Amino acid sequence: MAFEEAKERFRGSIAPVITPFNEDESIDFEKFKELINWQIASGSHGISVTGTSGEPSSMSIEERIQVMETACKTVNGRVPFIPGTGSTNHQETLRMTKAAQEMGADAAMVIVPYYNKPNQHALYQHFKQVADSVDIPIILYNIPGRTAVNLEAFTIARLAEDCPNIIGVKESNKDFEHVNKVLLKCGRNFNLYSGIEVLCYPMLAIGGAGHISATANVAPREVAEVYNRWDRGDVKSAQDLHYELMPLNDVLFRDTNPAPAKAALGMMGKIKPILRKPLDVPSLEIQNEIREVLLDYQLITEDVEI
Repeated sequence: MAFEEAKERFRGSIAPVITPFNEDESIDFEKFKELINWQIASGSHGISVTGTSGEPSSMSIEERIQVMETACKTVNGRVPFIPGTGSTNHQETLRMTKAAQEMGADAAMVIVPYYNKPNQHALYQHFKQVADSVDIPIILYNIPGRTAVNLEAFTIARLAEDCPNIIGVKESNKDFEHVNKVLLKCGRNFNLYSGIEVLCYPMLAIGGAGHISATANVAPREVAEVYNRWDRGDVKSAQDLHYELMPLNDVLFRDTNPAPAKAALGMMGKIKPILRKPLDVPSLEIQNEIREVLLDYQLITEDVEI
């Protein structure tokens, strides 16, 4: 796929699907496939796995690749498939990104290495080598709250200029001035995705390509519809839905993602709400808050218990 064509195709709500586990913390692949099919049936414009919501740092490299392969086969070309292939380890990132290409992924999303705190030149070298190692599109993933370093706009622009297959960036960055500068420096045909729920609509307004929102795990149709309404020019209706989703967005981040989303999906009967250590389920207080919000959104009924 030509990279300019990919920019046009990879627009909308790309759902960052969680990884369901069994009681023994093994991966529940059947539930995983059910979640992906539900996402596509609900109107999500793309599927991503093994990103933050998928708990990749709690999985082995072999498990991550197996999850990616299962997702790729389940999606089966119905929508773009964009797995997360980044790691704090450079060689692991290369291995998983090459594996994504080999299995037929449409693109790879590569996170800023976490914990290491590389400088901007080091980040440039890391991402350039990853991009040069494959022929598929690359979407950078900037989440300074998790990585402790920000991928600066000038570094993103340098990468976009030097690597034709770097087509966009997921910005889980509350600094709205920064995300404006990304499009200013990279050009407005560079795909900017919001990874901050409250900024999904505002990023569309400045020229964003869509969003990769954890809330899509719980309300995929509504999160996709924010983009659909904006895309067809129904601005007031898109604004209305943006505000309607805010209570759900808020409660799904009352604890570390994806713990609240998994608790919600458990109440909805979609999965067992199990996380791998060091993560754990939200407190009973937060679970009660989640339950009340899900009731308000009519995603569960009164008889559902925590």
